[in-house]
Amino acid sequence: MAIQAYSPALWRGPLAAAAALALLGACSTQTGAPPAAGAAPAASAASAVAALPPAPEVASGYRQGMTTTFADRHMAAAANPLATEAGRKILRDGGSAIDAAIAMQAVLTLVEPQATGIGGGAFIMYWDGKRVQAYDGRETAPAGAGENLFLRPDGKPMSFSEGQIGGRSVGTPGVLRALELAHRQHGRLAWAKLFQPAIELAEKGFPISPRLYTQIAADKFLPDSPELAAYFLGPDGKAKPAGTMLKNPALARTLREIARRGPNALYAGPVAADIVRQVNGSANPGSLSLADLRDYRAKERVPVCSDYKRWKICGMPPPSSGGIAIAQMLGTLQALEARDPKYALAAMTPRQVASPAGFEPTVDAVHAVSEVGRQAYADRGLYVADSDFVPVNVAGLIDRDYLAQRAALIGDRSTGKAEPGVPPGTRVAFAPDRSPPRVSTSQIVAVDNAGGAISMTTTVESYFGSHLMVRGFVLNNQLTDFSFVPSENGKPVANRVQAGKRPRSSMAPTLVFDRETGKLAATVGSPGGSQIIEYVSKTLVGLLDWNMDVQAAINLPNFGSRNGPTELEAGLVSPALAQGLAARGHQVAQIEMTSGTQAIVRRQRPDGKWAWAGGADPRREGVALGD
Repeated sequence: MAIQAYSPALWRGPLAAAAALALLGACSTQTGAPPAAGAAPAASAASAVAALPPAPEVASGYRQGMTTTFADRHMAAAANPLATEAGRKILRDGGSAIDAAIAMQAVLTLVEPQATGIGGGAFIMYWDGKRVQAYDGRETAPAGAGENLFLRPDGKPMSFSEGQIGGRSVGTPGVLRALELAHRQHGRLAWAKLFQPAIELAEKGFPISPRLYTQIAADKFLPDSPELAAYFLGPDGKAKPAGTMLKNPALARTLREIARRGPNALYAGPVAADIVRQVNGSANPGSLSLADLRDYRAKERVPVCSDYKRWKICGMPPPSSGGIAIAQMLGTLQALEARDPKYALAAMTPRQVASPAGFEPTVDAVHAVSEVGRQAYADRGLYVADSDFVPVNVAGLIDRDYLAQRAALIGDRSTGKAEPGVPPGTRVAFAPDRSPPRVSTSQIVAVDNAGGAISMTTTVESYFGSHLMVRGFVLNNQLTDFSFVPSENGKPVANRVQAGKRPRSSMAPTLVFDRETGKLAATVGSPGGSQIIEYVSKTLVGLLDWNMDVQAAINLPNFGSRNGPTELEAGLVSPALAQGLAARGHQVAQIEMTSGTQAIVRRQRPDGKWAWAGGADPRREGVALGD
């Protein structure tokens, strides 16, 4: 059953850079807080919301009227139309999916600095038409970092902002090394060519988008950063208005050097020296060294692939928890359906409601997905960390019999809080990680003329990272993704800080294949901190179980549980949904759930021809473009 009919392509023919700039302005007219469709029951709602960590970025509205984009040859989608256009230009020139991703990442460094950039890290899932590969460009802890990095002198953990702001939180950036590794294997165009769109934009200027303005205006720490304040604030100390043309000649010079010399331009020489000087000279200094930068290596890892009905789902392995959690959730849902047909998701199609999204999930669907989510997040908090430092039993965590045992614990009423399971082959006991995660991220997807595809999630951690800026780009605060508390009751926390270690992530870039034909079916991913797993699982269920149009699946209200309250996206759901869940024992929290999902799927057009169908999240300002 198709929930929403396919619509004509949103753009046809070439979209010049000027049109992309105009589109950013148009976003501001479409952006606004959605009207409330109902509130959660008063009982427990306030306490449920209070129990959740703050969102990594503030919401900037919900764009209505977005429709699926179709393309025959290639397609790109990113969180900003200027980045998407750069990716499509590279694809038009015969570039591969990784070529397009490099160009989009360079532009996002300029236009979405609150979320991503060359001073951060990334996870990449890649399909070259023959095999699936996973590239790890996650930041590493400096050699001088120890497990007590985020403990105060009295032994108590710092607040998040105490750890975040300044050099203490900066990990060794990894995104450029990961892009270099993937480009070396799959690039078709010259490395230097891929940075030209970003260099030109940085020199000529770009308009501050409504979403970027929202993030600048909401950041109470930004005025205390001399570099960020000079760049983003006016003489009155307030955020420069949306639409203001912003130039970044320092970043243009940095990107020219990277285009000319490769990533070594950042990892050695004057740029590296400036990074180290800024990190160690800040008011909250870190320990990043020239040796940390020089010795950083991106890694190719074994993807986490599992079967779900007629599909093969491939995601990112540790240090990300995303691939494992998605595999667990889908596997447990399948086991739940096999145990009792009343849990068949295909029969739980979303219903039409009067909200900006147009549809909402049913009580039964939210119940099932939230309950399996609780279990996945419980296992994530206990078992998953950088597998180079702690043993992560990936096979046991996604074992079919284990997931069937987990499904047997789910009934008609909410379990409230799930306990971690004991996967087969588990030998090491850790203390649970109780740190509240907050990550600001961006998402890129692309398919090229040869059928290659990428899903890349890229991040500087919290919005505007460490609030340190070097040569036009923001440095990450990725080390705050480690547990602030290294041990509990004499047991170590798997995700504690250790020198050279990569912090655990929730990023879930995902590739989907038809198991019968082996063909790529979808590339999908989202930003959103620890809620990424919820966003990607919702979109996959919409695409695979409910046969939704790709844009409709992204538009659907977000929902799920991180092993706390059951979360519903505020303003997009009806009172009946919240009330129905409360009647089944759920503690309901209606909150901002600002996903930024990008997805490209292989589907039939209305005229019957097979094509790429792309969608972008209405909660941000991205677009999908193709030819």
